[in-house]
Amino acid sequence: MAEQNLSADYVVVGSGIIGAMLARKLALTGASVLMLEAGDDAKRGDIVARFRNSPRRSDWMSPYPSPEWAPHPIYRPEDNGHLVQAGPYPYKAEYIRQLGGTSWHWAAHAWRNVPNDFHTKSLYGVGVDWPFDYDDLEPYYQEAEEIMGVCGSTETGSPRSKPFPMDPVAEPYAMQRVRERLAGVYPVVANTVARNSRTFDGRPPCCGNNSCQPVCPIDAQYHGGIAVAQAVAAGVKLVLRANVFNLEHDAKGRIQSVHYYDPEKNVHKVTAKTFIVAANGIESPRLLLLSKSDTFKNGVANARDMVGRHLMDHPSTSLTFDADEDVWLGRGPQSPSSINTMRDGAFRSEHSPYRLDFTNISRVDGATTSLLKEGVYGKEFADRLRHSAAREMNVKSVLEVLPVLENRITLADSKDVMGLPRPQAHYQIDAYTAAGHQRAKQDFARIAQLMGGTNLRPSKEGDYANNQHICGTLSMGTDPNVSVCDEFGRAWDHENLYFASTGLLPTSSTCNSTLNGIAVALRTGAHLIAANGGPAMLPRSNTLGKNAV
Repeated sequence: MAEQNLSADYVVVGSGIIGAMLARKLALTGASVLMLEAGDDAKRGDIVARFRNSPRRSDWMSPYPSPEWAPHPIYRPEDNGHLVQAGPYPYKAEYIRQLGGTSWHWAAHAWRNVPNDFHTKSLYGVGVDWPFDYDDLEPYYQEAEEIMGVCGSTETGSPRSKPFPMDPVAEPYAMQRVRERLAGVYPVVANTVARNSRTFDGRPPCCGNNSCQPVCPIDAQYHGGIAVAQAVAAGVKLVLRANVFNLEHDAKGRIQSVHYYDPEKNVHKVTAKTFIVAANGIESPRLLLLSKSDTFKNGVANARDMVGRHLMDHPSTSLTFDADEDVWLGRGPQSPSSINTMRDGAFRSEHSPYRLDFTNISRVDGATTSLLKEGVYGKEFADRLRHSAAREMNVKSVLEVLPVLENRITLADSKDVMGLPRPQAHYQIDAYTAAGHQRAKQDFARIAQLMGGTNLRPSKEGDYANNQHICGTLSMGTDPNVSVCDEFGRAWDHENLYFASTGLLPTSSTCNSTLNGIAVALRTGAHLIAANGGPAMLPRSNTLGKNAV
């Protein structure tokens, strides 16, 4: 039996970093905001304890068990089958359904796009143009950065109207040596990260735990759990264990309620003036596809069969090698530095752009596992472990994927324990991205040479690592025939239904999708506030004209 119905001005489905930051912004205006989260509560201490006690220290999902009533993908020690693979290339996304969402185990990369990322169709004849440009989004990039506490290099190709709220985190020794030895050939810069270099917002500065993924044990980096706490402090009401499975509309197509299961599969109903689906780029389209009716037979917001399409990420290939000096990866944050010279250029008409990212993850765990599998022990074990820990390095590409119609999320035939069809991924790596990988191999070889690299171990040809940057499945645009929503995330077919997710991003560019998703959502929030009599949207900056090709 359903409990007493809940109601609010805004109902936000999902408590990830994007939805929580938007919910906070709306609540600060005095509006009533209710946030529904399918998963359970999450406390940093519990997550850290599970990580430290896990026998799979390199498995970043091991501290995040899948709730039975709201499962998420688990692949080790075996695949739980939640995200069904339709091929032709596997898309094994790792996301978390719990309070705060997947950013609990992110690397805190908070990159902005470069201006030309918004105009790839016009400039390079590939992908699509965004429905607005860099200048429109720049104030909201800044707003997000000042809430989270972001720092990094200003030499990334992304112009700024204001400075970062803090200076960069201290450069690890290994990255200092990379920067010095590549100088004159490759400019190595500090990554843009939501990680404290000083005490900020009551949280401490980074102390170099080197476990940013799967969890920062001291909250030096921002994440969705902090965003939820800020939202609740602003007045947002939170309901946990609320697995939303249906959006109900009226005769005019307006959404009038959502229905959710609790863990005992009791059905509850929530009403609102405005609904915001803020789950990730897989669970959001899944919910829309589940919400079928006589009017919308293929699901809510899906009259033109665009929901779930244009699935994108950032596949990576890499090179591991041994430097000719001791660098000792593992001191400081895990992913501190990168090369940005191939993020943009005329070559984008021919092949994928990319960033080159250096890992600083300690090599001890991986080297130990490999040596034990070889049966190495005694003095040889100690000598080889020290060599790997001191000299092993890795550089990876972060490649753009184009919005391909056939890359998509659909509903599988199999069902989870709640009786809901599981999400199914259809995915492939196209020739554009593969050509970018071939170009990146030249950089891999040159970087290894400059570091005196030996024992070169490239990733297997044709294998692409997934970076968990899910985007594209709720693409925004100007044409309802090839997009799901408008520039403010409003569904074309439902005037009071909005989306806040990395799924809105119409192209993937070369940067982690989180900050883009947050900035787009904060812009949506400004639009909603202005539409309801609040202050006008932030004025656009004037940087694009100086930076466009």
